[in-house]
Amino acid sequence: MQQGYNLRLGVLTMISASFGFSAMQLTVALSKTTMPLMQQVFFRNIICLAIGLVLCRARRVSCFGSRKQQPFLFGRSISGLLGVICLFSASAGARQADVSILSKLNPFFVALFAAVFLHERVTRRQVAALFLAFVGAFLVCNPTMNSNLGPLGLALLNAFFSGVAYILLSYMNGKADPFTIISHFSLVSCAFGGTWLLLTNSFVRPSGRDLLMLLLIGLFSALGQVCVTFAYRLAPAAQISILDYAGILFSLVLGWFFLGETVPSTSIAGAVLVVFGAWVSLRSKRDAQSN
Repeated sequence: MQQGYNLRLGVLTMISASFGFSAMQLTVALSKTTMPLMQQVFFRNIICLAIGLVLCRARRVSCFGSRKQQPFLFGRSISGLLGVICLFSASAGARQADVSILSKLNPFFVALFAAVFLHERVTRRQVAALFLAFVGAFLVCNPTMNSNLGPLGLALLNAFFSGVAYILLSYMNGKADPFTIISHFSLVSCAFGGTWLLLTNSFVRPSGRDLLMLLLIGLFSALGQVCVTFAYRLAPAAQISILDYAGILFSLVLGWFFLGETVPSTSIAGAVLVVFGAWVSLRSKRDAQSN
């Protein structure tokens, strides 16, 4: 297990990552009627790549890692890309509530992989907290599971691949610079998205508003990528992963404020359960250290 964790800072960066990804999803929702999906993916990652390259040069570190680091860097990059592809494909063929709740199973995969591969201790209280937060997420999303099994399976695969990506982030703590990891992932994603646009000839010339939306998608994605990369370096993976559910709370608020979406009482109750579950999980570590 990695030493030198800073749980408080890890919590703050993970919450910031959840906000960044939620804000990115909002801008995707605002631009989805005019911009092809893969064009959004490409611009999301080209901006992350530019930021990563600049910061790598400023820190005098390798932009894409050494030959020895490539298996783990490609593992993180490809698993992250596959997770995005599965999520977008599932979203196109199933109810968004069903996709959201299945994709939010990734903290369970993170906890499992952390115990098996990183030898982190996962307590019963942490497992209970994960279930509590998941029940809260279920109430917020209000899924029906009436969608086709294919897209639902892809949503579950998104959770799996996300878990793999996050575990590799934690494993590479001290082995690769965080901005090297970000640049590598962005390059792989850009290569895929750009190739897709060329082969399908699906590029659409963006308007001024579209360019603004694409820029915001990239900037919010960069915020999420930077913060989630650091979060898994600052705190144990099994413990910090539960804060991924904070994204549901941010999505509720952003959807209500910018899209005029209603917030039913069940969503408020679910949000309370998510917050309480996260508190129980984070409290378990402190109690274990004090005993």
